Amino acid sequence: MPLGTNNTTTTTAANYIPQLWSDEVIATFKANLVLANLITRFNMVGKKGSVINVPNFTRSAANAKTQGSQVTLIAPTHATTPITINQWWEYSILIEDIVDKQALDSLRQAHTDDAGYALAKQVDTALVQLGRSANGGAGTAAYANGFIGGDGTTAYTSGTPNMTALTDAAIRRTIQRFDDADYPMSGRFFMVPPSSRNTLMGISRFTEQAFVGEQGQNNTIRTGYLGNIYGIPVYVSTNCDTATGAGSPRVAVMGHKAWCALVMQEEVRTQSQYKQEYLADLFTADTLYGVGELRDNGAIPLIVPA
Repeated sequence: MPLGTNNTTTTTAANYIPQLWSDEVIATFKANLVLANLITRFNMVGKKGSVINVPNFTRSAANAKTQGSQVTLIAPTHATTPITINQWWEYSILIEDIVDKQALDSLRQAHTDDAGYALAKQVDTALVQLGRSANGGAGTAAYANGFIGGDGTTAYTSGTPNMTALTDAAIRRTIQRFDDADYPMSGRFFMVPPSSRNTLMGISRFTEQAFVGEQGQNNTIRTGYLGNIYGIPVYVSTNCDTATGAGSPRVAVMGHKAWCALVMQEEVRTQSQYKQEYLADLFTADTLYGVGELRDNGAIPLIVPA
């Protein structure tokens, strides 16, 4: 039997219902992750420990079998890659009571979005900067083991510097490096800075319908979405690394999912507490994680102009 009128509902009692930060911050965090969704991830939420050891399987060759003879046994040694979970980042704000009383409700939403974005950018940056060690690099922004974007073959020299705009030849040469190393086509990705997107949009083979196979409103030339290049999905990110050298060159990275790993021990957590000594609400969002390379040749940096 339905109730009568003048009932207390969530609408009439809206001012007595607390607003939650957690789900909104987590949603914003996930929406802003780029590279973290392309590489290997391990979930250590709720588990103890500060290091996770990832086994690296060593491939072996097949052996010819001679009739009447014993089989040839193989016993490869499998190494492990330790990933230390030591990245603890937080975002905190203290909102005094006077602000809470006088400010628009949109202030809370602005901080919610900002918290999720700031933490997501930090995780993404930690992964992006692993590119400094890729392909035998020294782990610095000099990118001495990176190649220039013009041909994908010439080594980058930060002292010159000799970066050049991305070309079709460089993309094909980089793809060949993965083919030569027996990386499967599935799991590959190509992350480029906005400057390289601008370059690619000016090359007809990357925009013409006959090449990309897009139809209607999905046409690249209308939407600016690059889609796949030679079967490899392309992602444009303003968070691509900056290399050492005059003009602050940017770094495009072609890689495979097996290149590196992200270990999450604490997904984004939100907490709030009233601080009487400040007459204010303290809000904090934090996350705990670790990143590390799994296969050094699983990513190739290409240095391009900014």
